[in-house]
Amino acid sequence: MKKYDIYQPITLKSGVYQLNSERNFDYQLNRVINWDGGDLEDIRKIAHKIHTSADWKRELIALGDTAMAENRTENAIAYYRMSEFFMYDGDPDKKKYYQKATDLFYEYYADYFEGENPIIKRHSVPFENVTLPVMHVIPDGECKGTILVHGGNDSYFEEFLFSLLYLREKGFEVYLFEGPGQGGVMRLQGMHFTPEWEKPVKAILDYFDLDDITIVGISLGGYLAPRAAAFDKRITKVVAWSVFPCFLDVIVGIQKPALQKMFYFLMGAKARPVINFIFNKKAKKEPITDWGLKHGMYAYEAKDAYDYANRLKQYDIEPIAKKVTQDMLILGANDDHFINYHLIGKEIDMLANVKSLTFRLFTDKENAQNHCNVGNGKLALDTICNWIEQINQQG
Repeated sequence: MKKYDIYQPITLKSGVYQLNSERNFDYQLNRVINWDGGDLEDIRKIAHKIHTSADWKRELIALGDTAMAENRTENAIAYYRMSEFFMYDGDPDKKKYYQKATDLFYEYYADYFEGENPIIKRHSVPFENVTLPVMHVIPDGECKGTILVHGGNDSYFEEFLFSLLYLREKGFEVYLFEGPGQGGVMRLQGMHFTPEWEKPVKAILDYFDLDDITIVGISLGGYLAPRAAAFDKRITKVVAWSVFPCFLDVIVGIQKPALQKMFYFLMGAKARPVINFIFNKKAKKEPITDWGLKHGMYAYEAKDAYDYANRLKQYDIEPIAKKVTQDMLILGANDDHFINYHLIGKEIDMLANVKSLTFRLFTDKENAQNHCNVGNGKLALDTICNWIEQINQQG
């Protein structure tokens, strides 16, 4: 296998493409292209064939096989990695293709990780009964600060490789890690999500003896990072790379107002059988909902839809919001199909004791309107870097 040339410039893709009529399939296909190393023309050829999780699995694996046969390893990694995304938990191919993509990744990008002084150092940090994988980079010149980065609900830290390297180019020392519920920590080691994100973060900060840290949490990380900051003042700056006041409110917030009102009424009445009936009926009609419900129950170790909703209520900034006293940046998107950015008002009201709070709304005019600004990651990263430097200058 020909390895990736680590001496070429770091480039971050941009663009938002209409590829599939189902919004989550469409978004994830954009993610395959912009964050995971896929090819737009490959995706265009198969996007219209995807209507169910089974279609997704079949088409992405076939793309991976074709890319491998043509020695396009970077594309193959993207397709194999994301092929398992919509596979149901318990499907033996889910672990198989996760492992296949990961093995190919470290083989193809090996020159970043090898040698006497590798550009990226890999570590395994002990945490409870697992280890947390970490990538660590140091800038060549003067260091502008230290950043700790983690993903959210459905992330693999390998997909942030070029974001990591870009932050290094911008002059930052960066630690990128996977925690409970993410990547190999859940898929290979079996540790599911915890709302108490301060615990894995503490393990990382203690292990590397870190202080004066900017924490960057992506997607669900928009809750997880502020949660960690509330309990650990070694974190001095917080970046929530998504509006995320409460996971349950985020899920419910994209529904019609009448449905929102009915759902909260049923939750308040503890109407478990009714809630389970409604969710299961919806799942039978919509394949993407069926996958989302079953995967969510697996990732959060919930018994049924009602239990899943209660688990998501635990991922709420409100109980700890007043303990967040650091400078904070929140990044939103005006056409985020997962999150109604208008929830930012509620989030700002809760964060009453922050040292400063900056909200940046990205839009379709910037190709950054989708979840976590997947259409223009460079713009989001530049915004984060500029904000950190501005806060540092203020002292």
